[in-house]
Amino acid sequence: MSRIVVIGAGVGGLAAAIRLAEAGHEVEVHERAPVVGGKLAVFERDGFRFDTGPSLLTLPQVFDDLGLGLSPTPLDPVVRHFFPDGTVLDSSANHEVFADRIAAALGPAAAAEWRHFWRRAARIWGASWRSVLRHPVTPATLAGLSWRLTDLAAIAPGRSLRDLGHRYFRDPRLRMLLDRYATYTGADPRRAPAALAAIPYAELEFGGWYLPGGLGTIAGAMADRCAALGVRVHLGSEVSGVDRSGVRLADGSPAKADVIVSDVDALTLYRDLLPTPSRLRTLSDRSLAGFVLLLGVRGETPQLAHHNVFFPPYYDAEFDAIFGTAARRARPADDPAVFVTRATDPEVHPPGCEAWFILVNAPRHGTTWQSTDWTRPALREAYADHILAVLARRGLDVRDRILFREIRTPADLATATATPGGAIYGTTGGLLRPPNRGPLPNLYLVGGSVHPGGGLPMVTLSAEIVAAQIGPA
Repeated sequence: MSRIVVIGAGVGGLAAAIRLAEAGHEVEVHERAPVVGGKLAVFERDGFRFDTGPSLLTLPQVFDDLGLGLSPTPLDPVVRHFFPDGTVLDSSANHEVFADRIAAALGPAAAAEWRHFWRRAARIWGASWRSVLRHPVTPATLAGLSWRLTDLAAIAPGRSLRDLGHRYFRDPRLRMLLDRYATYTGADPRRAPAALAAIPYAELEFGGWYLPGGLGTIAGAMADRCAALGVRVHLGSEVSGVDRSGVRLADGSPAKADVIVSDVDALTLYRDLLPTPSRLRTLSDRSLAGFVLLLGVRGETPQLAHHNVFFPPYYDAEFDAIFGTAARRARPADDPAVFVTRATDPEVHPPGCEAWFILVNAPRHGTTWQSTDWTRPALREAYADHILAVLARRGLDVRDRILFREIRTPADLATATATPGGAIYGTTGGLLRPPNRGPLPNLYLVGGSVHPGGGLPMVTLSAEIVAAQIGPA
């Protein structure tokens, strides 16, 4: 039996703690915040409850063997898309149903294009699941992938998601729909790998799900499972350093360990916590951030589904703004895509009201040309007003129904979760993300900033990868 210290009680850290405790190890978790969950956070006010992180559960089966007792409910539509020409398209977890909806909304030719693309997306998903998502990235696994020529051809290294969209779709609305999935990993679709076509396949093949009470209940279920397995979770316990003997806490006391599992952002770990601070061995681009509005809304809005996206007329202008260009620094987008989550769950709002979570892609917090200083006076309030005005122009004016609003900027996320710049997904490097093995022989990494990536399913799979590498007691 090894003594294992996990740094961080995000989903990746808690999933690793559960797996390692089940394998017979002695496990303790140190979390700097007063609550567990990391980015899977919850905010409550006046009888409203908001998920302030993930709001859509995909691949719920990756949680099945953690013993959490989750009971997710399927969503139909998974997402309602509002296009700038007034077209509305509901996605479905049933492929034929979705193809029929495309035919009705966009025409039979667009449906045929989608069916053609879907066959390619299935190949990309199969290759990713077999060769990438459940395995560590090492020279050996990359060499193995290179020998699977059909997998390699499906993943299309060197081709972007935008390239894939232009190859399969003539309808600009389908191209726009596919581009959106790059933002699921915090990336620009013009530079994101074509392999990200696995994301819409996973979402629509296995469905989008919701948990009564909100997705924040996952964190509570994981904490309860840790307690049942004897895992000691220390809240308000910040780690200030890591070495081969264990970790050093912010109060100067040591926590000895045979094995260390880090669920902090990889950049923070390498830069701030290692005995010899260094750059990552594999440098990856940082992901985009997000600007969030939490609205308590009076009345009901039946034209909205659970998840909704309102597309702009010119999507590329948003990516130019939030990632910056050679000619202009990063800035909040003037006319961005706006994501609105509206749960009808009576557990999350008072009767006759709705709890809205509004997300807009945003540049990271900082002072470089690739970021925006989100602490500038009046910026948060002015941009919140602007986003509500954008929604109004797109036919959803809620301004006279707002009971209250709360704002979360990338600077807030950076402070709350020690995520540099408030980058939602850490890194966007695909197979070039930081690996799950750290530079110390007994150090392992989980979470959204490392392989296989961000989002609830991926960080849970990172814990599975690490637990397999550490092995049973």
